[in-house]
Amino acid sequence: MYSTHVSSFISIPFPPSKSKTHKLKYPKILHTKLCSSTPRMSLNQNSNTNLINTITKLLWGPSLPPQLLISTVRSTWSAAWQLMMSQLAPSDPTGSYTRPTSQFRLYSNPKLKVSPKDLHLYVGLPCPWAHRTLIVRALKGLEDSVPVSIASPGIDGSWEFRFFSDPDKDKLVPSLDKANGCKTLREVYKLRRGGYSGRSTVPMLWDMEKKEVLCNESYDIIEFFNSGLNEIAGNPELDLSPPALKDDIRKWNDIIYPNVNNGVYRCGFAQSQEAYDKAAEGLFRTLEMLEDHLGGSRYLCGDVLTLADVCLFTTLIRFDVVYNCLFKCTKKKLIEFTILHGYLRDIYQIPKVAETCNMGQIMEGYYKILFPLNPGGINPIMPSGCEDEVLSKPHNRDSLSLETKVVQHSVS
Repeated sequence: MYSTHVSSFISIPFPPSKSKTHKLKYPKILHTKLCSSTPRMSLNQNSNTNLINTITKLLWGPSLPPQLLISTVRSTWSAAWQLMMSQLAPSDPTGSYTRPTSQFRLYSNPKLKVSPKDLHLYVGLPCPWAHRTLIVRALKGLEDSVPVSIASPGIDGSWEFRFFSDPDKDKLVPSLDKANGCKTLREVYKLRRGGYSGRSTVPMLWDMEKKEVLCNESYDIIEFFNSGLNEIAGNPELDLSPPALKDDIRKWNDIIYPNVNNGVYRCGFAQSQEAYDKAAEGLFRTLEMLEDHLGGSRYLCGDVLTLADVCLFTTLIRFDVVYNCLFKCTKKKLIEFTILHGYLRDIYQIPKVAETCNMGQIMEGYYKILFPLNPGGINPIMPSGCEDEVLSKPHNRDSLSLETKVVQHSVS
């Protein structure tokens, strides 16, 4: 989430002399080489890297840096990491990540009147919470009724709008701000009456007429898309939260949200070993339980796809490509959970869902931007199990529906 030039952090440690004044002196040959080469160096990153490499070779050759230097840099980086993490991922006294609450709730104001024709959705493709809204919007046939602007993470971690040309025409890609013409999402939030100085998060549902943030809580938005816009939906008969299953959906969400959806973040953003161990244990215990349950049930609540499945899917689709590596969720890859991976493929292959899954943008949004977790910004190769060809392989889970057509599984 932060970016700065390497040169602003590095001071060159020359070997101290035996002088009582402890002034830094260095061999004449080094002085000559530095003075003769430095003026010809440009100020770009490659020049900085080459200069540092030259100096280190002259100072200690092929040997490791001095122990004092290593310990000093380690201590400095640790302090800087904790400072950055405190801003990126607030934690409690034990070092456990505590997710900030959403400030704008759709149902908090009973007098709020929403005009369907004035709605605009703001999302970011890397974000699993925003991904929920894109899936429900697509499944309900709201693409034409609720236009969307897709932000991309900037180098400082904030959401910005830019035109993006993607050779994969079948996937959603970042876009310009189609509703307000702003350059950043922060600017959109500030357009609301009274301004705004809080966290500018996605997803965000915007009222174009009132110039107001209607909601930035993902579950409120997907419930609203599911049942509140049937008069303008292209697929109004689809109900992802039928009354008979509401209790089961709520029970599954109460299990999945803290242990899986937020559980992967509690692993990745843990600021103590104790916090990480606790989060990882809860995450994989829950995945094992889900593996067992879905062995006898096509979806979480039986034969019917529900909002609980949508919420689980957006974490699972990111698991091997991001969370397993970057967030240290390393005990097992999702592809090693045979049933869970089949369940993932089942939902991925529902018409319109795959279009919302831009794996390249997901990877870039995590590996390139989360600087405290990946300082080098190196984007790894996509795991083979996350490629479209693998996700499109037969899942054979429809047989579960045929065998249990009338049975609805309840959460114990």
